[in-house]
Amino acid sequence: MKNFSDSYKEAGVDVTAGYKAVELMKRHVARTNIPGVVSDIGSFGGLFQPDFGAMEAPVLVSGTDGVGTKLRLAFLMDKHDTIGIDCVAMCVNDVICCGARPLFFLDYLAVGKNVPEKIEKIVSGVADGCVQAGCALIGGETAEMPGFYPVDEYDLAGFCVGMVDRAKVIDGSAMEEGDVIVGIQSSGVHSNGFSLVRKVFDVNRENLKQYYEELGTTLGDALLMPTKIYVRPLLSLIKTCTVKAVSHVTGGGFYENLPRMMKKGYTAKIETSAFPTLPIFDLIQKIGNIPTQDMYSTFNMGIGMCVVVPASQGEKAVEALKKNGEEAFLIGTVVKGEEGVVLC
Repeated sequence: MKNFSDSYKEAGVDVTAGYKAVELMKRHVARTNIPGVVSDIGSFGGLFQPDFGAMEAPVLVSGTDGVGTKLRLAFLMDKHDTIGIDCVAMCVNDVICCGARPLFFLDYLAVGKNVPEKIEKIVSGVADGCVQAGCALIGGETAEMPGFYPVDEYDLAGFCVGMVDRAKVIDGSAMEEGDVIVGIQSSGVHSNGFSLVRKVFDVNRENLKQYYEELGTTLGDALLMPTKIYVRPLLSLIKTCTVKAVSHVTGGGFYENLPRMMKKGYTAKIETSAFPTLPIFDLIQKIGNIPTQDMYSTFNMGIGMCVVVPASQGEKAVEALKKNGEEAFLIGTVVKGEEGVVLC
C-alpha cells in the first residue's frame, strides 16, 4: 500500500517531503540526547523519564514562545540555521529564571512548502540551542500549510519543560534592600522588538547587506545574531552564590521585565552608565530617532539577564560569570519603592 496521496500532493501538501525532512533531522535530534530520553523522534508523543535525585519536592516549570518577526530577516537573507537557537533561547531563558534546569524541548514549525533541506537547517538550529541549554529535543511538529503561508515563509515556536526542587525555586521572596543587581551581557537584539527594528531600517535584502563600521559586520548579520542562552552559566552561579531573583530581559525591555522579579514593595534601581550599550542599539536609536525611554521599554540594550544577589556577593557573582565566558556588570541595587524599576 502506498504511503502518500497524489490528490493531497496536488492540493499542495507533499507527505513524502515530510518523510524526507524527518530523516534529515534525525541526526540533529540525536545530538541532543541526554539521560532520561525514552522515545525516538517520530513517536506520537515525546517520552522523558526525569531523575529526581535528592529532590524532596520536584516541581515542573514550563515555558513557551516563538521567534516573532525576526523570522522575516531569515527569509530575506535565506539563512535558516540559527533561527532555531532563538526559539530555544526564548523558552529556556524563561525557565531558568525560576532556577529550573531545562529537561526537554519540543518545536512547532509551520511552512508554506516543505523543502526538506530547509527544514533540516531550521531544526539543526533548534538542536544547537538544545545542546547549549543541556536539554533534549524529544519531538515536534512540522505542518505544511499551502495557501496559508507563502511558499518561502514559515513560523517557528516551541516549549520546554524544566525541573527544580520546590525549596530551591527562585521567586524573589528572599530579596532585601541593599541587594545588588548583576547584569549579564546580551549578544544583541535577541528576539524582541523586531517590528520596530524593521521599521527603523526599512528592512530589505539590499540594506541587510550594508556593512556598518560601528557594528564590525553587515546589518543583517548583526540583527540575525542568535539569542544568547544563559542556562549553563546561571546553573553554575546558583551553586556558588545566593541568587534571590532573576529576570530575562525580553519583550518590553527593562520597564516590563525587571518588575516581574521584584518582591512587592521593592524597586530595581538601575544605573544605565554601569554597562555598555551595544552598538546595534545606538544605531537603532540614532537612525530611528527613538527616545531613550522607548529604547529601554522595547530592547534589552545590551543586558539579557538580570540577577539579584546579596551585596556581599556582587563581585563574586560577576567574577563567576566571567569565568563561564559571560560579560557581567554590577548595574544596580534593590531599594524600597513601588515603581518596580527606576533607571538613572
